Amino acid sequence: MNAAEMATNLEFASKIATVVNLFKSEFPDARSDLKPWKNDPQTRELVDPDSIDIGFHFPGISKSWQSRSILIQIRFYHDHLNGSRRAIGVEVAGFSHIGEQWRLSTVENWSFVGTSVPSVQVGEKLKDFCRQILEIFNSAPPI
Repeated sequence: MNAAEMATNLEFASKIATVVNLFKSEFPDARSDLKPWKNDPQTRELVDPDSIDIGFHFPGISKSWQSRSILIQIRFYHDHLNGSRRAIGVEVAGFSHIGEQWRLSTVENWSFVGTSVPSVQVGEKLKDFCRQILEIFNSAPPI
């Protein structure tokens, strides 16, 4: 679900802003997009309501990223008994003008898959960024 739609309270909005600022502090030329999904019925069917989606766009194709746009999806488990959410994983995908180039999932083995993967240096920074995302959303109090 678009990050802009998930910012339903001050604490949650603050955590989303922290993630954006964290990414931009490491990669300052990236432009953030809190509404990476279109608001049409076909797209709405595909959107996971237990996730936050944030896009980042570079001014051109980044050789070290092997992409121009990055989609970050933070996945949550919603505990219906107490109303809290817990981040359970991060999915990241890199896109160029020809489509998806690579994907990284923290749910499985934290390795990149795809036709053109980021450089080792960018890959390590991205994995560290994913660890920080999980820490941000799993710090107390629950969201």
